Parts: sequence; structure tokens; C-alpha cells
Amino acid sequence: MKRSQPSRTVIDPVCQMKVVMDGDVPAVQFRSNTYHFCANACREAFVADPERYLSTRPPKRKGFWGRYLERLNKATGGKPPCCH
Repeated sequence: MKRSQPSRTVIDPVCQMKVVMDGDVPAVQFRSNTYHFCANACREAFVADPERYLSTRPPKRKGFWGRYLERLNKATGGKPPCCH
């Protein structure tokens, strides 16, 4: 009985899709890192503006509670409020 090797997966930096590394996967070298993509359209979008897809922004909070926390952080400068 022969065991198959597990496929290596990476995340496409443009669409955040999982890409299985088994076959002809589009790739680009940028700042000595190799980035892999699900399709050539994602690869072309990355090549046009790589900084847009590599910037690390915190995910936007959703809903009432998320908006409340964003306003609280903005009002206090990110510091916890003082309790008396």
C-alpha cells in the first residue's frame, strides 16, 4: 500500500483563496519572497500593485459592537478607560 504525500497549500495574497501546490500554479518573486496565485488575473493584479496586497490592516469589525469598539478606541487613543 502506497501513501500519498500531503499537498502543500498556500494563501493567495489577492483573493485570500487556498491554493494547492500541485501543478502549474502562477507565481511571482517580490522582495526575495515567492507568492503563489489561484489564477493569472490575481497574479497580474498583484504585479500591478504589490504593496496594496501585502499591507497588514486589521480586519474591519462588523456590527454594533464593532462600531462601538472602534469609536471607543478613537476617543481614547487606544488606551483603556480609567476606572475610579
